[in-house]
Amino acid sequence: MDLDDTRAKWVQVADLLRARIAAGTYPVGGRVPSVLQLTEEFGIAVATAQKALRALRDENLTRTERGLGSYVVRRPK
Repeated sequence: MDLDDTRAKWVQVADLLRARIAAGTYPVGGRVPSVLQLTEEFGIAVATAQKALRALRDENLTRTERGLGSYVVRRPK
């Protein structure tokens, strides 16, 4: 995460996750990091991590299964 970036932190995290999905770091069918993992990796609040994951879900890049995590359903175009 870039502290000089004026975009909201959740936008930066969502963009980074989107790029990782596009690169295949998180393949279709694979899990993306949990809220807890994101808070630890980026030093962000739980609400910020949740908002980043929600953005990916709203774009239909991931699906969330309650209690199991979020999974990649397709790569971004």
